[in-house]
Amino acid sequence: MAEKANLKYVYWQDEGMWLGYLQEFPDYWTQGETREKLEENLRDIYRELTSGAIPHVRRVGELEVA
Repeated sequence: MAEKANLKYVYWQDEGMWLGYLQEFPDYWTQGETREKLEENLRDIYRELTSGAIPHVRRVGELEVA
């Protein structure tokens, strides 16, 4: 069984639709008629982006500088 992970996402409502993207993958937006549907779509896109099926996926990283 796959390990559970908590993912941060950015979301907003616009003209009755909920839009959002995963913070790690800001180039890949999705939407839903409800916030619950948006979250379901975000889970689906996460699985697609991390499966290796989509080439050249751009991500956000964190860099420590002194």
